[in-house]
Amino acid sequence: MNPRARHPVNAHRLARARAAGPRPPAGPAAPPPVTIHPAEKANPVAPPMTTSAPSTPLTPTLRRVAQYLADGLDAHNIAAQTGLSAATVRQYIRDIRVRLNCPPRCKLPMIVHRLFTTQQVAPPRADRATPHLGADQRRLLRAVAEHDAPRDIALAATLAPADLRAALDQLLADTHARDTTHLVILAYGWNLLAAEPARETRNGASQ
Repeated sequence: MNPRARHPVNAHRLARARAAGPRPPAGPAAPPPVTIHPAEKANPVAPPMTTSAPSTPLTPTLRRVAQYLADGLDAHNIAAQTGLSAATVRQYIRDIRVRLNCPPRCKLPMIVHRLFTTQQVAPPRADRATPHLGADQRRLLRAVAEHDAPRDIALAATLAPADLRAALDQLLADTHARDTTHLVILAYGWNLLAAEPARETRNGASQ
């Protein structure tokens, strides 16, 4: 008999060890955590919500409504101008959004931007001199045209979300734009937002 087993404590330990069986071999040590320096972290940029997918030509009725949008009118003012109900105008705007391949429920600045890039409405004419805008303001201008959610606009403009409102207010003041839709319209009149080739409109669609 093992002399150490005579002691009751040692005997108890040996019994537990036999019952537990042999110990599994030790696995490889876990790799140390990788530390990424903050300067190495990439700043993700939100892709434009407006796409280069082919759009469908607008019907004559939708084109007339689209031209009102390109002139800076909203659904309420278009209804007043045309005698249509506001509900009908809103439905026409939804139809325009679908034909332009715009994201669902995107706002008017993005719709107007898409109308100009696909050349489905007459381009605006500048009624004032082109203002001097810095690189940051031009980046914000394009972000407003290509994105809808405030967070995405701020990300595309490389702004902190908390700074977006102040930067946008300053841009509107410097361009004398009434709102962001008017801002996009003015930008096209000043050739600050390049238009895409008209060939992206799908051929053979109903006119």
